[in-house]
Amino acid sequence: MKVLVTGAAGFIGFHVASKLLERGDEVVGLDNVNDYYDVRLKEARLEQIAGHPAFTFARIDLADRPALEALFQRHDFDAVINLAAQAGVRYSLENPHAYIDSNIVGFMNVLECCRHHETGHLVYASSSSVYGLNTRMPFSVHDNVDHPISLYAASKKANELMAHTYSHLYGVPTTGLRFFTVYGPWGRPDMALFIFTKAILAGEPIQVFNNGQMQRDFTYIDDIVEGVVRLTDKPATPNPDWDSAAPDPGTSPAPYRLFNIGNNNPVSLLAFIETLEKYLGKAAVKQMMPMQPGDVTATYANIDDLIEHVDYRPATPLEVGIERFVTWYRSYWG
Repeated sequence: MKVLVTGAAGFIGFHVASKLLERGDEVVGLDNVNDYYDVRLKEARLEQIAGHPAFTFARIDLADRPALEALFQRHDFDAVINLAAQAGVRYSLENPHAYIDSNIVGFMNVLECCRHHETGHLVYASSSSVYGLNTRMPFSVHDNVDHPISLYAASKKANELMAHTYSHLYGVPTTGLRFFTVYGPWGRPDMALFIFTKAILAGEPIQVFNNGQMQRDFTYIDDIVEGVVRLTDKPATPNPDWDSAAPDPGTSPAPYRLFNIGNNNPVSLLAFIETLEKYLGKAAVKQMMPMQPGDVTATYANIDDLIEHVDYRPATPLEVGIERFVTWYRSYWG
């Protein structure tokens, strides 16, 4: 296939592009390489795949509609995997406009291009953050998610609604992926694992929010990538049993689907830190902090649909994933 991967210099986008190239696909990677975090890390990721004969890089901002349109005119994409977004719950409290520009305006431009160029399948990143105030666990795509508690989460919920509209009106097959706390090598510096590792090695205290009473469904990057690729290969189709009197949020009479990609195994934040301490060989100095605005106390993915649809269950143990991250971190940062 010929696949457009947006956010190709990002954590998940880089790994997805690498996997597609490895199996023989042609990949156009798009990224604006902004300075939300250290640009050198983004450039280092791109260097890993820049020399591949089937990879082309386009430095474009999704909000730049003419540039994106020109890209679609030059290429006939079989699939688009939209992973470009302004990420981070806490940053959305500081710079909300960045989320509208990238996650709303940018996604709108992607939808329009897919519509007018008859792209075979649009796969896009959503987030476990959309579950917001939901407390019934594990989180299911068949539950309503109408109470987000951060602008980041609201932007991802909006993406799902926008995608459904285009699936309904124009028949664009769209698949939304709700990622659960992704971690692993080449991860983002603003994520907990990266922040904790850097601080522990420097002998600095780490901030443990909600006094450590947090649980996350930590999902290793390779598991995320496998789920993304398998779902990309299986375009969304209408659900013939969809009932308008009892609407199912996870499916539709249009070619539209939602999936959780999580480890289906929530881990306490304190246990996560203990595992990291083990592989760093150094204890953390913990600074207990109250709950932060926009955060949720726990995430836990119901992945029954993922298993049924593409016969896949993320299963990398936390210890294995953290050990691999620490090995990469020491190698990359010396």
